[in-house]
Amino acid sequence: MLDLYDYPVVVELPVVWGEMDAFQHVNNAVYFRYFESARVKYFDSLNILNYMNNYAQGPILAQTNAKFLAPLKYPDTISVGIKGVKLESGRILQEYAVWSHETARLVAKGESLLVFFDYKAGRPCDIPKGLVESILTLEPHLAEANKETAKA
Repeated sequence: MLDLYDYPVVVELPVVWGEMDAFQHVNNAVYFRYFESARVKYFDSLNILNYMNNYAQGPILAQTNAKFLAPLKYPDTISVGIKGVKLESGRILQEYAVWSHETARLVAKGESLLVFFDYKAGRPCDIPKGLVESILTLEPHLAEANKETAKA
């Protein structure tokens, strides 16, 4: 199995019959829902709703992409891993991996860029300090990546 140990958050999801298209595989748009499910679990693990409710600050999906490596079909179960790749003052770049249990292979990879937004002010903002600390606790490798970026 793919080494999902590199992903601090992994969500397991069933492949649903209605996700398949006329070509008898999961439609490409569905993968973005899979990514979303992993992203929501990631942010739930950080209690991000507290920041949204207390400070009206939170992430907005600015960009996302996917690379499809193999078809996915019903019936199956997938594991979707998510990890941070780059953490900056007001944004985080995340990576996804989608693993098929039925075929025992990686079927898709993807990325998303999340920008933090101050909903009261109506503009981008820095990630709140307490949330940065929570992210770095969940993903200590991002602290090292930030040190390398700062040196460059």
